[in-house]
Order: sequence, then C-alpha cells, then structure tokens
Amino acid sequence: MQIFPRELNYLPLALAVVAGGLGAGVFILFWVYFTPPNLQVGYTPKQPVEYSHRLHAGELGMDCRYCHSQVERSHEAMVPPTQTCMGCHSVVRTESEKLGLIRESWETDDAVPWVRVHQIPDHAFFDHSAHLNAGVGCASCHGRIDQMEVVGVVEPIAMQWCLDCHRNPEPHIRPKSEVTNMKWEADDAWLAQRAAVAAALNPPMNCSGCHR
Repeated sequence: MQIFPRELNYLPLALAVVAGGLGAGVFILFWVYFTPPNLQVGYTPKQPVEYSHRLHAGELGMDCRYCHSQVERSHEAMVPPTQTCMGCHSVVRTESEKLGLIRESWETDDAVPWVRVHQIPDHAFFDHSAHLNAGVGCASCHGRIDQMEVVGVVEPIAMQWCLDCHRNPEPHIRPKSEVTNMKWEADDAWLAQRAAVAAALNPPMNCSGCHR
C-alpha cells in the first residue's frame, strides 16, 4: 500500500531548483550591489570642521599642493597639519566659531580628527607621487574637488577601475604643470602629442605593481 503520493518523488528536485535559484539570487545581489561602485561612490563623511573645498580650491583658487604639500613626493596626499590652516587663519576669520576646533588644535597640539574619505585597502599600494609625475590629474580620481562643498568619493577605488586606466591611460594624461588645475581642458596641441606621452608611461599591469 502506497502511503505518500507519487508527486512527492519530485520534492528533492524541486528543493534543489529552489535552493539553486536562491543561491544564484544571493550571488547576483552581492555581485551587483556589494561592489565598490555601490559601496564607495557617494560616500561623503561629515568632517569635524566644515571645510569647504568649493571656497578654498574653487572661489579662492588655492592649489591642491598648498595643503597637500607632499603629494608630488610622497605616496600619500597627506592631511594638512593644523599649522597649514593657521598659516591663513591666524589673520583671516580669527574669531570664527567654525574654526574653534582648529584654534584648539593649534593651542593644544592635538591633531584635528579628520575623517578619511578615500581608503585604499591594506593589501594594495598606491603612490600619489608616481601618478602626478606621470601627468594624471587630481580630477581623474577625485573629481571636481573645486566644486564640492564636502568632499566625497566619485570613482570606485577598485582594482578593475585602476586596471582600466593602466590599460588605457591616455584620456587621463595631461601636462604635468596642469595636474592640479581642476578647470584644465585639453587643447589641439596637447591632443596631438598625448598618445605618444601615454605610450611612454607603460604603467604596470602585473600583480606586483600594486600588491607588494
């Protein structure tokens, strides 16, 4: 006598199909959404001091290297010390409430707890000086900083994104004198020589280039 209906024979197959579908769905979810373009791009942390890049780099036209003074010689852009801020604000807006933490840092010698915006994984090595000396403009990675009130991530700082540039650096190359010029646009004279300049760079595409 048959106790269970014959249709139950298909139950293991149905469960396998459902499990496979769920697994594929979870995989696609992580593949599409849990990637640098979705997790990193748009990250705009609130800083302890309301520093406006739109004002300083945009309206006042301050060069990136005034605050990030070691960027052409160091692998890090480096957060400017309080001394750099006070170079101007010891005489400009000296009583501003927004600069209270800056003045406190200056008096106590305690660093301002700036929040890092762009974070490279510990297993990857990135050299700012190498890229600037190759002619890669700041805007290629950081976007139009001079138009940002608060700096945020505009590009996915991920291996595929880096490799795309290493494979074809030409669109990101500019004269070295213009690497920090946010408003620079390529003219005909530069376009005529850019391909040759880019071809001479030969950026690394092997693992040891970034993983050391």
